[in-house]
Amino acid sequence: MRQFDTKSKAIWTVVGAIGALLAVSALAFSLSSARSGATVAYADPIPSVTSLPEVRGEEYAVLTAPPHVPDPITRNHATRVIVELETIEQDMELAPGVTYNMWTFGGTVPGSFIRVREGDLVEFRLRNRHDSTVPHNIDLHAVSGPGGGAKASLTMPGHETVFEFRALHPGLYVYHCATAPVGLHVANGMYGLILVEPREGMKPVDREYYVMQSEFYTDSGFNEQGHHPFSMERALAENPSYVLFNGHTEALMGENALGANVGETIRLFVGNGGPNLASSFHVIGAVLDNVYPEGGTVANHNVQTTLVPAGGSAITEFRVNVPGDLILVDHSIFRAFNKGALGTIAVSGEDKLGIFSGQLDNRPYDPPTAHQH
Repeated sequence: MRQFDTKSKAIWTVVGAIGALLAVSALAFSLSSARSGATVAYADPIPSVTSLPEVRGEEYAVLTAPPHVPDPITRNHATRVIVELETIEQDMELAPGVTYNMWTFGGTVPGSFIRVREGDLVEFRLRNRHDSTVPHNIDLHAVSGPGGGAKASLTMPGHETVFEFRALHPGLYVYHCATAPVGLHVANGMYGLILVEPREGMKPVDREYYVMQSEFYTDSGFNEQGHHPFSMERALAENPSYVLFNGHTEALMGENALGANVGETIRLFVGNGGPNLASSFHVIGAVLDNVYPEGGTVANHNVQTTLVPAGGSAITEFRVNVPGDLILVDHSIFRAFNKGALGTIAVSGEDKLGIFSGQLDNRPYDPPTAHQH
């Protein structure tokens, strides 16, 4: 044993010495690189903003309530886009017979959809209603600047604040309130999406919809009737009473189902307000032809389920090939069927039996006996 211990000690001494030499060499190289001004080479260099496009004219942003989306942008130049958004605190339904005091951007949960173009100069006017109980602000993930605009937009009840930002990066971005306590403002419904269209535009599709998942933490169980307040205990335990699309158990169900016709292409702008849980977004009965994960501009193809983190987004595109109901779910499946994360796309049109037959037969089945194997 002593001989083994001695050899082991010697081996580890040599290994340690080699490791130390490598560390010193790496440090020397790092210091040398820093002194010489060398930079790390990445496969995709981070672009620098060398010049900003000329801003021509101005327009007021068209803001839409979910699940609707403003029309695609057709101009081919940057402009000043004026966004006027009001924060409203009001009692709203989470489910039939279940109410909650929502804090909102524009009176809806999620908040109004904002659509601008890469290079636009956005003048943001945030208004906090006089009957609000607390200050609000906005952090837009599309903003290059401190707090995403949160400090510049801190707005007391009965006041309006104004700030500007350039829409430098194309993509689909979450916005939310970032007034302390941030988690409470987000949990109460203060989030939405802003789309920065690329300069070259987006390929046309037949229909675009706005779908945003989020959680609600009440002091009650799912579908317990009445008005219920926020539960900090549930929020800290990340145990929501509800996980919903567009703020209501029936926001995308029944008469509120999204519509489409056979053969049409659909683009879903999908967001996740959180505040805690990631979403495993899935459309039952469809393969997602294109998914732009993280709301970015590089697509994955033929995707079954895509992960949308809290505070993140995804753009999904697909063609509807046969009639019937396509079901939107968070595939963390108990959230769908037991906490409300369900939606529907009702597809109309003629059957396409070469793609999907429907049920061909329903007949008794007698398992074979052992001697028939």
